[in-house]
Amino acid sequence: MEIIGAFFRLIRWPNLVFIALTQCLFFFCVFDSVITGSVFSFFSLTWFLLLMTASVFIAAAGYIINDYFDMHIDTINKPDKVVVDKIVKRRWAIVWHFVLSAMGVLISLLFSWKTGNWIIASVNILCVFLLWFYSTTFKKKLLVGNIIISALTAWVILVIYFANTSSIQTGTPGFDTRKFFKFTALYAGFAFIISLIREVIKDLEDKEGDARYNCATMPIMWGVPSTKVFTGVWLVVSVSAISLILIYAWQLGWKISVIYCIVLIVWPLILVLQKLNKAVTSSDYHKLSTLLKFIILAGILSMLFFLA
Repeated sequence: MEIIGAFFRLIRWPNLVFIALTQCLFFFCVFDSVITGSVFSFFSLTWFLLLMTASVFIAAAGYIINDYFDMHIDTINKPDKVVVDKIVKRRWAIVWHFVLSAMGVLISLLFSWKTGNWIIASVNILCVFLLWFYSTTFKKKLLVGNIIISALTAWVILVIYFANTSSIQTGTPGFDTRKFFKFTALYAGFAFIISLIREVIKDLEDKEGDARYNCATMPIMWGVPSTKVFTGVWLVVSVSAISLILIYAWQLGWKISVIYCIVLIVWPLILVLQKLNKAVTSSDYHKLSTLLKFIILAGILSMLFFLA
C-alpha cells in the first residue's frame, strides 16, 4: 500500500486532476458554447477522452522525471515530500517515466494517424522531450524553465483547440471558428501568465536548495527584490487585462460570471500582490503558491458559466 501511495504522490495526482478537469470543461463547456448544431459524434467524444488520457500520462511522466533529477534539491527544500530513493527506487521511477511517456506518445500518434492531424502527435512528443530537458537542464536556467512550464500549461487548453478545429472543417454549419479561437486565447493566455507567476514564486520558495546546487533561477541571478518586481508587474498586467475583459462581459449582461471572477480571481490576485511585498520566508512563498493554485482552479471552474 505504501508503494501505491508513493506512486500517486510521485505523479502529483491532484495536478493531473486539474489537467483532466481543465480539458473536460473546455471541451464540454467552451467548445459546446460555439456550436449550435449536432457537430459532435460518439467518435469525437471517444477520441477526446483518449487525447485527455495522453495529456495526463505525459504530465505524470514529467512529474516523475522532475522528482528523479531533483532528489537532492528536494531533500533541502521539501524533505518531507521526497519519494524517489526514499520510498520508490530510482530505477523504478525511470521505468514508470518511460512507460507513461510511451503510452502518452502512442495515444497521440494513434489520434494523429486517425484524424490526419499531426500537430497533436508532434507537439506531444516535443512535450515529452521538453519535460526531460527541463528537469535536467532548463530548470536551472534563468527564466527558460519557467517559460517552458507556462507554455506546457497553456498547451493543456491549446491541444483541445487544435484537435477540434482540425476535425471540424472551417465553415461547418453551427461552428463559430472565430469565437472558439477567442475563448482559447483567453484561457490559454490566463493559464500561461498565472503559471509563469507561480513558477517564479516557487523559485523564491526553493531559493535555498537551488543555490546549493548552482541553479541560475531568477531569485539567485537577479536577487529577491528584482524578482518580486518582475512578479508584481505580471500580477498588475493580469489584473488589468482581466478587469478589461470583465468590463466587456458586464456590458454583455454576464453579471453573475463577472462577480464570480472579481471575487475569486481578481481580488485574490490583488491579495497575492500585497502579500508578495511582505513575504520573506519559504513558508510565505508557499502560501502564495497555494493561493495561485486556487486562482487557477477558479479560472478553470469559470468555464461552467458557458453552460448557462
